[in-house]
Amino acid sequence: MDQTNPPCSGLRIGDVAPDFSARSTAGNVRLSDFRGRWLILFSHPADFTPVCTTEFVELAKVAKDFADRDCALMALSVDSLFSHFAWLRMIRDRFGVEVRFPIIEDPTLVIGRAYGMVAADAHDSGTVRTTFFIDPDGVVRAMTCYPANVGRSTPEMLRMLDALQATNDATVLAPANWQAGDPLLQQPTATLDDVYGAAGDGDWFLRTMNGTK
Repeated sequence: MDQTNPPCSGLRIGDVAPDFSARSTAGNVRLSDFRGRWLILFSHPADFTPVCTTEFVELAKVAKDFADRDCALMALSVDSLFSHFAWLRMIRDRFGVEVRFPIIEDPTLVIGRAYGMVAADAHDSGTVRTTFFIDPDGVVRAMTCYPANVGRSTPEMLRMLDALQATNDATVLAPANWQAGDPLLQQPTATLDDVYGAAGDGDWFLRTMNGTK
């Protein structure tokens, strides 16, 4: 990433995720190396904080569930690489789980600002808890943002990933509260003949793949 560029105002769904290279707990990583598979990039306010610790414990426990969906995890905070190492050692010793997905150091906030995780004039990332769901083409497909005092839901992260993958070809839709294995919705018809010819009121726009909703 060109550090001479001014900070971006933030990303939108459909944007290409900015490429970067950085040091991490798993060695040097480059975002573009993850092309061809799904990637969840998420930031946390700081190491050795209560909410973040619970998040990483839970994510470590379900890391295989993401891997089974061909999705990598990558975390980021302003803390140094050695702070990350010390924190992960504490997590392993206290909770008995090993965090193996990479945690990036971003002490200059270059990555955080490029992704709109922090304000352009911020001096720290204490309020950052943002998640980006990036598809195999490097496109941002979904984003979530939580306040510092509320932890993310790992089941919802998995549900979001399942829904994005199930609707990836844009021919179907995931309804409210959809879970993997539930019926998907058909795309609404686009012709007046189909609207008038539908069997029931609303059938022309609200139908599951198995029939009428």
